[in-house]
Amino acid sequence: MRGAPAVSLVGGTGMSALTVDYRNLLAIDEDEDGVDPERLDGDLGSRFRVAHRNVERARRSGSMGFLDLPGATEAPARIRRAAAGLHGRFDDFVVLGIGGSALGTRTLRDALGAGDPTFGARDAGGPHPRLHVADNIDPHSIGTLLDRLDMRRTFFNVVSKSGSTTETLAQYLVVAERLAREVGRDRAREHLLFTTDPERGPLRALAEAAGIPTLPVPGNVGGRFSVLSAVGLFPAAAAGLDVTAVLRGAARMERRCRTDELTRNPAGVVATLLYRADVECGQRVHVFMPYCDRLRSFALWVQQLWGESLGKAAGLGGRPAATGPTPLPAAGATDQHSLLQLFMEGPADKVVCFVTVDAADDPVPIGKAPASLPALEFPEGHTLNHLIAIEHAATAAALRTRSRPNLTVRLARLDAEALGELILLFQAATVYAGFLYGVDPLTQPGVELGKRYVHGLLGRPGYHPPGMEEANHPWQV
Repeated sequence: MRGAPAVSLVGGTGMSALTVDYRNLLAIDEDEDGVDPERLDGDLGSRFRVAHRNVERARRSGSMGFLDLPGATEAPARIRRAAAGLHGRFDDFVVLGIGGSALGTRTLRDALGAGDPTFGARDAGGPHPRLHVADNIDPHSIGTLLDRLDMRRTFFNVVSKSGSTTETLAQYLVVAERLAREVGRDRAREHLLFTTDPERGPLRALAEAAGIPTLPVPGNVGGRFSVLSAVGLFPAAAAGLDVTAVLRGAARMERRCRTDELTRNPAGVVATLLYRADVECGQRVHVFMPYCDRLRSFALWVQQLWGESLGKAAGLGGRPAATGPTPLPAAGATDQHSLLQLFMEGPADKVVCFVTVDAADDPVPIGKAPASLPALEFPEGHTLNHLIAIEHAATAAALRTRSRPNLTVRLARLDAEALGELILLFQAATVYAGFLYGVDPLTQPGVELGKRYVHGLLGRPGYHPPGMEEANHPWQV
C-alpha cells in the first residue's frame, strides 16, 4: 500500500456545489496504474505551482481578463438593463455567431432553460423570448429558422469579438435584408444589438454609422473565454436566466483557484492530472462525458476551449511545441452503448472526465413491472435519477478495473450558481494546462490560414486563394 493521498477529493467550500473526485487517476496500491499520490505534493505539485505563478503573472499584466468577469459590477448591470428592455416586445431572440460567440450561450441556455431549448427560462416570472442560437451558415438551418419567425417580433444579437467573422457577417446580411423587407430599414435597428469589440472592427463601425446599439466584449477577453461577458450573459438574461447567480458561482470558483496548493485547487487538479495522463502515459484523447442531457452543450463548449487553447505548433517564446490533447465530447448514459466498448478495450490512449449531477428537479420514479416479467423488475423505490447515478458509478469502476483512468466533476445540483462554478473551473483549468504544456492558451494561430483562404476564395482584395485543381481532376470519383 502506498502512502494514502492527502485527499482524492477537491471538495466544495461554503455554498460550493462542485467537487472533483480524482481517485480513479491515482495508484493507491502498488499493483495499480495511475499517479503515485506522493507526487501531488512532490514534482506534480511543484510543476503546478510554476503554472499557477505564470497565470497570476499574466493576470496582473491584464491578459487574463476572463478571470475578472465574475467580480465585475458595471457591465452586468448594463447587460441586465439591455435585456429588460426586450421583455414583452419580442417573442424570439436569435444569436448570430459561431464558435466562442455561440457555444457558451448554448451551454447557458440548455443547462438552465426549459426542457425545450428554444424557450426561455422556466419560472422566470416574465414574458421572456424564446432563445435560438444560429451558430452555422448551413442555408437550410438558417432559412428554416428565419421562415418560421415573425420578424416583427424577433430580436437579433450579432456577436463577434473581432467584428470581422465571415460567417457571422454573412448571417447578419441575410437577416438585415429580411428585416428591411418586413419591418422597414428605419425600424430594423430596433431589432438589433451588436456584441463586439468596444473600439474597433467592422461591426463597431457599422453600429456607429447605423445607430445600432452595442454591448462590448472586453479587449482582454478572447472569444472562447467570453461566456461570462455580454457574449453569453445578454442572451441568457433576455431569456430570463439568472445571470447574477451564474457570476456568483463563477466568483466562488475563482476564489477557490487562487491557491497554488495543488490538492486544494480544483482547476489545478483537473489541468495537472489530465496533462500528466497525456505527456507521461500517451493518453492524448480527453473525453468529456456529462451524465446529464442539459450539459451536452457544455461538453461541446469544453471541446473548443480545450482543443483551440492547447493544440499549438509553437510554444511560448516561439519554441517548437506540436502539443495538444484531442478533446472528445460524449454523453452518459447514451454513449455507454456506442463509445464505451472503445474506451474499455480499444487503444489505451484516453482519459475520461465525467460530469455528474446529484440532484434532479424531478427524479422520475420507475414503475412496477408486471409479475409475469420479473426480468423488468427494479427494486422498489428506484428512480431514473438513482439509475443514472448507478450507471456512472459502474462505468467509472469498470474503466478503473481495466486500468483506464477517469475522474469525476460532481455537482450537487445544476442551477445557475453551480453552472457558473463549472464554467470557471474549466476556463481556469485550460489556462493552467496551457502553461503546463508550455503554450499560450489565449491564441489560435492555427485557424488563421483557413480564414485567409476563405477571404481569397471570396475574391476579397489583398487575399489569395489556395492553389486548387479543377473540379474534374482525376482524383475525384
